[in-house]
Amino acid sequence: MPDAAAPRDAAEPENTAGRDAAARAAAEEESAFSHAPVDPDATAAYGDHPDQVVDFYAPRDTPDSPASPAPDSPAPLVVVLHGGAWRSPYDRRHITPFADFLARRGFAVANVEYRRGGTTPAAGGGAPVAGRWPDTFDDVAAALDALPALAREALPQADIRRTVITGHSAGGHLALWAAARHVLPADAPWRTDGPAPLRGVVALAPVADFAVAEKLDVCGGAARQLLGGDEGFEERRPYADPALLLPTGIATTLVQGRGDLDVPQAVAESYAEAAAKAGELVGLTLLEEVGHFSLIDPAADACAVAAEEIAQLAW
Repeated sequence: MPDAAAPRDAAEPENTAGRDAAARAAAEEESAFSHAPVDPDATAAYGDHPDQVVDFYAPRDTPDSPASPAPDSPAPLVVVLHGGAWRSPYDRRHITPFADFLARRGFAVANVEYRRGGTTPAAGGGAPVAGRWPDTFDDVAAALDALPALAREALPQADIRRTVITGHSAGGHLALWAAARHVLPADAPWRTDGPAPLRGVVALAPVADFAVAEKLDVCGGAARQLLGGDEGFEERRPYADPALLLPTGIATTLVQGRGDLDVPQAVAESYAEAAAKAGELVGLTLLEEVGHFSLIDPAADACAVAAEEIAQLAW
C-alpha cells in the first residue's frame, strides 16, 4: 500500500502547483482587462483600411514621469504594438490603459493598429485564424514608415529621434520584426536599406522564436496560422521569424514572466540564445511569479518594470 500510494502523493504537489499557476494566470488576465479603455488625444491614418490607424497619447506632466517634463517639452516616442495572437477579436483598445500608463510617465505614445486574422475559425474549430499574410506585415511596415510624419503632425511633443518600439505577446513579435527589417532576405518587400533610427526595442513576453512557439503550441498554433498554415510556414519563416533575423545591431530587451502560461519563457530564452550565437547581446529580464498579462496591467508591479526598461533606452 505505501508503494502504491507514493505516486499519488508525489503527483499531488505538481497538480496543486498547476492549479495555482492557472489561478494566478486567470487573476492576472482579469485584472489587466478590468481597466476601462482610454481614448487617445489624436488618431491618424497610415492607409485606407479602417485598421490602418495610429492612436497618439501626449505625455502627461505627472509625478510618475521620470524627468517630470513640461507639457510642451520634447518627450521620447514609444511605439506600442498590441498582442492578441494576431487574431481579429483583439484590437488596440485592450492595450490603451498601458499606453496611457506610459504617457503618464512622460512618454509620447503611438498605439498602432494593424490588420489581423479574419473571423473564420481555424481548421478543427476554436479560435479565429491568426493574422493575414502578407497584410499584417504590410501594415506594420507601413505604419513604422509613416510614423515620423504622422507624429510631427499629431503629437508635436514627440521626439522621434528617441523612438523605442515595444509590444506585448504577438505585438512583441511584431516589435522585434519591425526592428529587423534591414536584415530581411533581399527579396522581402519590407526590407529597408539600413537599420531603423531606433533607440531600441522592449519586447514583452514576445512570440520571438516561431519554431519553439510551435513546439509548445503557443496560442493554439497562431504562428503557423500567421504564415499561412502548414504550406507556408517553413518557406515564410525567414521573412517573419525574429529568431532568424539576427543580429539587428539595435538595443533589444525582452521582459518575461517566469510564470507565463501563454508564451512560456523558453520562447524568449531561445531568441536570446539565437542572438548570442549571432554575436549580439540581448537583455532578458525574467520576473518571478509573473505571468502573461501583468506586463501591460497598470495595476501590476511588472508593468512598472516594463516602463523602466523602456525608459532605460529612451531617456
